[in-house]
Amino acid sequence: MKFKEGKMDILSVTNLSKNYGFAGNTTKALDDVSFHVKEKEFVAIMGASGSGKTTLLNCISTIDTPTGGNVLVEGVDITKLSRKDVAHFRREKLGFIFQDFNLLDSLNCEENIALALSISREGGDVRGKVNEMAKLLNVEAILNKFPYQISGGEKQRIACARAMVKNPSLILADEPTGALDSRSSRILMETFQTLNQKLGAVIFMVTHDANMASFANRVLFIKDGKLFNEIYRGEGTQRVFYERILEVIGFLGGDLHDA
Repeated sequence: MKFKEGKMDILSVTNLSKNYGFAGNTTKALDDVSFHVKEKEFVAIMGASGSGKTTLLNCISTIDTPTGGNVLVEGVDITKLSRKDVAHFRREKLGFIFQDFNLLDSLNCEENIALALSISREGGDVRGKVNEMAKLLNVEAILNKFPYQISGGEKQRIACARAMVKNPSLILADEPTGALDSRSSRILMETFQTLNQKLGAVIFMVTHDANMASFANRVLFIKDGKLFNEIYRGEGTQRVFYERILEVIGFLGGDLHDA
């Protein structure tokens, strides 16, 4: 099938709900959640453990099926696609970055990046595309190494290259700095900014870390399955944005570090 292209909201979530359990014993993980992510946006979402942010990411990524509402990516309502079309859509339109990297130790870094192109059945100069992305993310020197030979920060930059090399419509990042030290985390967020600003990558990131969230253009806050607030960075400095994020976290009930 062919998917509709054009200028529009890249991600549109409308009245999204997700219930777990059975009649009389139901937990509402998401409750009427609505928001939009536009072209060239880098959006972070924060919330305490059990707030619904991971469920939201799973529904957007097609890992989970919502109970109600709609999720549109480039105008395509993924909640209405068949199982076959969902798999194709995920492969062609979504890029994923995970906390634990999800690299294959049996492949070197170049092959791990190229695997994304093989899965999406892209033709053309695969090595050229891999090298171009590796140069942008400053990982050219480690392309011939295996994942077990490089640091956590380098692994995550390889994972970024793998996610971006097929030019997806939307990058979904689930606690991408969770396994990294502070220096590697900052380098990774600077990498995200490079992808966003130079390539126009649209990034939707779940994080518990206010410092990491401050690299985004906008931060959504979720509480008890509902969107609680959202703030934009605007023209202010990252430091000012960080302090504003901390203020909202205070209203949410304090430390989100266990999220």
